[in-house]
Amino acid sequence: MLNNDLRMSGKAGEHDRRDGHAPGNRFLGRVVACSGSRATIAAVAEQGGTDLTELWSVGRLISISVGRNRVVALVYSMNTGSHAWGEGEDNTFRIETELLGEVRVDEDGREEFSTGISRYPYLGAIAHRIRAADLMRIYDAGTGTTAVIGKLTQDESIDAAIHIPSMLSKHFAVVGSTGVGKSTAVSLLLHKAIVADPKLRVLILDPHNEFAAAFPQHAVTIDTDTLDLPFWLMRLEEFAEVVFRGRPPVPEELDMLRDIMPEAKRAFRGSDNSLVRRTAEKSSITADTPVPYRMADLLALIDERIGRLEGRAEKPFLRSLKMRLIAAINDPRYHFMFSNNTISDTITDTIAQIFRIPGDNRPICTFQLAGIPSEVVNSVASVLCRMAFEVALWSDGAIHMLVVCEEAHRYIPSDPTLGFVPTRQAIARIAKEGRKYGVSLGIITQRPGELDQTILSQCSTLFAMRLANDRDQEIIRSAIPNSSISTTSFISSIGNGEAIAFGEAISVPMRMRFSRVDEHLLPKAASANSKHSEEDPDTVDLRKIVTRMRAVTVGPDISNFQQSVAASMASLDEAETAGEDLDATPYASPAPTASTPLESYRRELLPQAPRLDPAESAPIDPRLDALRRELRREEPVFPRPAPPTDQPPVTRREPGTSLRESILKKPLSSLYNKD
Repeated sequence: MLNNDLRMSGKAGEHDRRDGHAPGNRFLGRVVACSGSRATIAAVAEQGGTDLTELWSVGRLISISVGRNRVVALVYSMNTGSHAWGEGEDNTFRIETELLGEVRVDEDGREEFSTGISRYPYLGAIAHRIRAADLMRIYDAGTGTTAVIGKLTQDESIDAAIHIPSMLSKHFAVVGSTGVGKSTAVSLLLHKAIVADPKLRVLILDPHNEFAAAFPQHAVTIDTDTLDLPFWLMRLEEFAEVVFRGRPPVPEELDMLRDIMPEAKRAFRGSDNSLVRRTAEKSSITADTPVPYRMADLLALIDERIGRLEGRAEKPFLRSLKMRLIAAINDPRYHFMFSNNTISDTITDTIAQIFRIPGDNRPICTFQLAGIPSEVVNSVASVLCRMAFEVALWSDGAIHMLVVCEEAHRYIPSDPTLGFVPTRQAIARIAKEGRKYGVSLGIITQRPGELDQTILSQCSTLFAMRLANDRDQEIIRSAIPNSSISTTSFISSIGNGEAIAFGEAISVPMRMRFSRVDEHLLPKAASANSKHSEEDPDTVDLRKIVTRMRAVTVGPDISNFQQSVAASMASLDEAETAGEDLDATPYASPAPTASTPLESYRRELLPQAPRLDPAESAPIDPRLDALRRELRREEPVFPRPAPPTDQPPVTRREPGTSLRESILKKPLSSLYNKD
């Protein structure tokens, strides 16, 4: 919606009456004290009546007549002088207000609002209810690119409007406790922004996978299943964050990566001959250059260094680095980085997909971070923010980029020792230099006290929703202009969907309520879509959950076959103990249960010893065997006589049995030569 959607709904009636002291008039009281930024108003409730006091409330605007002009003030405190209320008596009370600006009346009768005050109220000046026309004049942020985002809390007939270019060019922030409606407010603001600026491209870093549902017609969703983010797009520090799994890198291994990565990049470009190698060296390919290379080349270069005779001291570090790289490559959670699709030079396709160039009527990209390993999230966020700045920088103003950071205190914490330095640097660069190149930043957080205050101070438009923490309130209080510092006095008690909006996009700080968003456009996490699933904790498949936790490919389920083999082996042991003839009696598989059907057992699947042919077991040449015995001076071995009847007969090895089983069945005396 643009400025023509502002409805002049305020009627010239009770709000604009100027007649004396008639019932329903606008007279409230008179100024009894005034300073450079504040004024005190005294009023009288005659005979204990509350008709006049009902017109006062904290957070409302009033006006004070000063000649032809009207000074606008905000009520932030009120009390009675005696701190008691007299029934049937006149009660005097005082109202503390903060001066915000004035409505000036020119010589030609034209009225306009200004945040400066040319004439301050004098003692005895009349304070009265503000006119509806003045409210609209105060909160009209501009013409042409003004968007309506809600209603004023003081008068819901007045639209709350913001100036979209001012909000985007100098960044914005939405802060508030959990559950107050931050995500809904952000989705509303983004819908207004893409309507007002057709060139705008929005990248949402979505750690909870909830914004995809808010933009079904205007956004594409990128998750681990559809993401191909090549590892070679990362700079050295970002790649080290992946290899070392979020821990501080080993300096020796990091130096080796810095030396080897440029060689792998030159090898991918086919720089084998000396002429091409000299040209590549002049082009200054470094470890941070976004040029493709193969992990196989990187590992081969490491193996080459390990195989050198010199440099024994660095070999342990090389082996450790190689194991880290192999572990990262084989980790199925990193498939989006090391898949076959990321080996070729796909930087153009990657930028086109993530940053919506061209947009195909879908200018928003929701980058879902919930499925990405926690130790890689910082590197991915750093790559995306850095590339967003560079794309806008080198497009020469053809692309307007907006990067929205949900849960921003994760990436840019207030403690400089926490967080990932490249991510902080990429976001800080957008915050400090982005407006010069058409890159905007949107900060969403529930803990502004844990956010880097340098970056938060760059957000010139702020929507402060309910905050309960004193530290967070103090941060917002320091960001609000001094002339409206009392606005935060009631920030801990505003309702859901309400906000105190102030900054470049709003002429005067206002307490407003965001418009309701349609049910099908509300942000919701992916798991929230299946709340009405037929499954419950008693029927859910835990194996599927564990498989998704491990992020491995689902393979064939051989548990039934393993149970069948185990049961079959147990039956074999029982049969051997009882002396049953397994060859004569065919094996019957155990009856499968109803819950777990078992596969029938087949004996040919078991490992069997190879059967030897008697002809093969005899010596190849009898004369050769005799010659060997002669050389060894051995006596020929004659067959032993049959054992006495009192000893158990020595059985030959049964066909189909293993050597171990046949040995165990023989008596111990038959295994050695008694002579």
